[in-house]
Amino acid sequence: MASCCPSRDCRRLFNQRFAHRLANRYSKRGLDRTAQTMVEFLRELGIEGTTVLEVGGGVGEIQIELLKAGAARAQNLELSPAYEHEAHKLAGQAGVQGRLHWRIHDLAADPGAVAPADLIILHRVVCCYPDYERLLAAAADHARRALVFSYPPRNAISRAFYVVFNLVMRLTRSSFRGFAHPPGAMLAVLEDHGLRRTYERRGRIWQVAGLERAS
Repeated sequence: MASCCPSRDCRRLFNQRFAHRLANRYSKRGLDRTAQTMVEFLRELGIEGTTVLEVGGGVGEIQIELLKAGAARAQNLELSPAYEHEAHKLAGQAGVQGRLHWRIHDLAADPGAVAPADLIILHRVVCCYPDYERLLAAAADHARRALVFSYPPRNAISRAFYVVFNLVMRLTRSSFRGFAHPPGAMLAVLEDHGLRRTYERRGRIWQVAGLERAS
């Protein structure tokens, strides 16, 4: 399976300037509204002593907030190396650097190389993956307790946005593509792998679904 972003395109799109901008915004304003919603869902479940795995965690702001709130340790899987410096810097400033592990890895392509975790997070990730079924199946199989993910709504506006976005990518000779995958189909994948949706928040740009391991 092709990963969501070949290495050269990841470095070009998600570069150090982009990472610095994200880190600076988090330092000044904290989590964005969607990320805060995801953190609140997990905190309601009880996160003391839990392990966290975030797929495509960028500069690690969600993991940092969960570690500060009581999670034991976190792992950030990324495809672009440009985030690493800012991620380590933010973790150091928050005093959680010893509990946050950062690595380059494609979970969908090689799920066996990553240990399961209590809580799984995918924030603005599935919209970058062509094979959402494989990605979400791998993520679900790694979730001991719960999984939360954000995704764009599948409507006329989002479809039009990705048509234009992907056209720009083609014109700039980038193989990166964005997707508005069908929410029902994504949730069905997670439910087929033993998770049950217990939370949903609909936003104009991003929607959030929280699922727990079925007992």
